[in-house]
Amino acid sequence: MSNLKFVTSPTNNQDPSNEKSSEIEVSKKQKNFFISTYDELKLVVWPNKQQLFSESVAVIIMVSFSAAAIAAVSRFYGWAAAQIFQLN
Repeated sequence: MSNLKFVTSPTNNQDPSNEKSSEIEVSKKQKNFFISTYDELKLVVWPNKQQLFSESVAVIIMVSFSAAAIAAVSRFYGWAAAQIFQLN
C-alpha cells in the first residue's frame, strides 16, 4: 500500500450547532443595540415649541440669505463673462 496524502480545501470548521448559537448571538446583539439606542434617545434634550419655531425661522432666514448670496455671485460672474466675451 502506498501512503497517499489528500489535499483538501480549507473549511470554516463550523458545525450546524455553532450556526444556531451564532444566530442567537446576533439576535442578542440586535436586542442590545435597540435597548442602547432607546436609552440614548431618553437622554436627548428635545426642544419645546418656542425653541423649535425660533430655530426653524433662523434656519429659513439663513438658507434664504445664502441662496440670495449665491445667486448674486452667479449673476455677477455671468455679467462679467458677458462683458469680457461680448455674449448676448
